[in-house]
Amino acid sequence: MSDPIRIAILGASGYTGAELIRLLGTHSRAQLAILTADRRAGQTLGAVFPHLAHVPAPPLVAIDDVTDWSGVDVVFCCLPHATTQSVIAALPDHLKIVDLSADFRLADVDVYAQWYGGPHKAPELQKSAVYGLTELARPEVAAARLVANPGCYPTGPHLALVPLIESGLIDPDGIIIDAKSGVSGAGRSAKEGLLHGEVSEGIHAYGVASHRHSPEIEQALSRAAGRSVMASFTPHLMPMNRGILCTMYVQAHENADAATLLAKLAVRYKGEPFVKILPEGTTPHTRHVRGSNLCLIGAVNDRVPGRVILVSAIDNLVKGAAGQAVQNMNVMMGLPETDGLSQYPMFP
Repeated sequence: MSDPIRIAILGASGYTGAELIRLLGTHSRAQLAILTADRRAGQTLGAVFPHLAHVPAPPLVAIDDVTDWSGVDVVFCCLPHATTQSVIAALPDHLKIVDLSADFRLADVDVYAQWYGGPHKAPELQKSAVYGLTELARPEVAAARLVANPGCYPTGPHLALVPLIESGLIDPDGIIIDAKSGVSGAGRSAKEGLLHGEVSEGIHAYGVASHRHSPEIEQALSRAAGRSVMASFTPHLMPMNRGILCTMYVQAHENADAATLLAKLAVRYKGEPFVKILPEGTTPHTRHVRGSNLCLIGAVNDRVPGRVILVSAIDNLVKGAAGQAVQNMNVMMGLPETDGLSQYPMFP
């Protein structure tokens, strides 16, 4: 029997930490070694997440109380942005790290400072970080020590748009991304704007023309185009727990249409276990991916000549966070990519 992979989850009491524990519970080799959560230190996993009470796990501890990392192979960081940099910089070199915060996603530390309100605290470490959307960077992820897990909002647009820009089938300029997310994307902390009475029976845009995922989206689109690209991105908060639906408006080149774009994506993602291309004229629902690591992509010809509407759907806590992180860990450790991620979507 293969040796277990010993896991530490920093910030284990949030929604993303819970999803990591749920997914790793079915992983063939994962063993939970350390769970940190400062406000929940001393509590059992079952006390924090009753639905995970049966999972073998150590009690939660404060991160400052962890002094011995010799019994750990992989660290998942689920800490708030601007805190992870210092924590990761202090970790021993033998550890493989998947960071689920925004701290290492932006290659340009000056862009990070502009959007996150302060200088990057580990610029040298940033140089070695790999942006880990597995389907688009598998060789780099396999060789990495530190992987920056993509943000939930950029994941669907990157998977849908990057291959089409690289192939010259769509105009990189003028892309519009209309995104809608469930409330779990805002985290588990108590916030007035996320109370049931504030969110239910309504929908609203937020971070309009100023959301922090904008430069992350544009970073990948610019790399695909080989030049600077800007996109219009507007997120909306929906009265649902999980899911992100992104509707993307693009201008196709020459005689390309929805069928052309879907055919290119089908070739690009042939054999991929988690990215599925739908038949022309079919668009995904968030309910079709709930609880899974899937990304579904569909496309329809717009009534406006030459324009195509692409739609992607993911579960923001799985392919948009914890599932993508486990997928990256599998690649980093040379394991089957689907290990711990074979769950089918839950419906209804």
